[in-house]
Amino acid sequence: MNRTSSFIRPLVPRDPHEPHRVATPLELLTDLCFVVAVAQAATGLHHAISEGHAASGVGHFAMAFFAIWWTWLNFTWFTSAYDNDDGIARLLTIFQILGSLVLAAGIVRFFNDDALLIIVGYVIMRIALVIQWLRVSRNDPEHALTARRYALGIVLVQIGWIGFYFVPSAIYVPTFLVLVLCEFAVPIWSEKPGMTPWHPHHIAERYSLFFIIVLGETILSTTIAIQDAVDGEHPAAQVTYVVIGGILIVFSLWWLYFQRNAGEVIGGDNVSPFVWGFGHYFIFAAAAAIGAGLASRVDFWTHHVTAARW
Repeated sequence: MNRTSSFIRPLVPRDPHEPHRVATPLELLTDLCFVVAVAQAATGLHHAISEGHAASGVGHFAMAFFAIWWTWLNFTWFTSAYDNDDGIARLLTIFQILGSLVLAAGIVRFFNDDALLIIVGYVIMRIALVIQWLRVSRNDPEHALTARRYALGIVLVQIGWIGFYFVPSAIYVPTFLVLVLCEFAVPIWSEKPGMTPWHPHHIAERYSLFFIIVLGETILSTTIAIQDAVDGEHPAAQVTYVVIGGILIVFSLWWLYFQRNAGEVIGGDNVSPFVWGFGHYFIFAAAAAIGAGLASRVDFWTHHVTAARW
């Protein structure tokens, strides 16, 4: 095989029943970069709570986390069906990573009502995904219409997100919710001509790994609490309660999440992949928010909080 053909290969479907399918090292690297953005969102929520702006902080966190989670979800499901690991796919994945880091850099500004960097990072990641879908439309005749629908839908909704930057604050939240519904509509509409061949056990593993990484952010908050309890001149007993509670919460979440084989659940006929996949927003966001809650509770006991202004 010559160098050109090894760098550019047809983007054809993977076997959805492929045995021993596991996450690739590049997918794991991408997850770690996305979690940088998760950490920034959790930190923003933590500071908002500690500074007495809990309601505003929760709203900004929910919106920022959606941007992180939705781009990760789209990347994950696409690579489950069409990961040929050629040079173009790797370069476009680097593009995704760049976008996630730009998004992460903009989260602090977003908590101050400046969404510019988040939108820029979002645009970068969506461009990479559109190019991938256009490649699919050329190389996979069976799913060509599905791929073209994805490309068109992503572009149209992305134009909406660019316009979101110029929306007056009075209709900020309603506009955001409408655009979220449009995002949900794209895969539902696109998959009608034919479902893409995603791998149930691969998807389950990808979600499980991301959940563990997000829980790691909560563990980090607990570690900081331990440092406060040991090193600071603060009420060690109360901080210790936070530490113990944090450990129990994380372990309970892990236990509950891995109680069942998710691959068998999503691969069955009783659960819609859309409901299962989209519903994880609440699971992932809650896991990340727990870390912010623990950190703000430590701030309370160490007298680093402001009276709440709801």
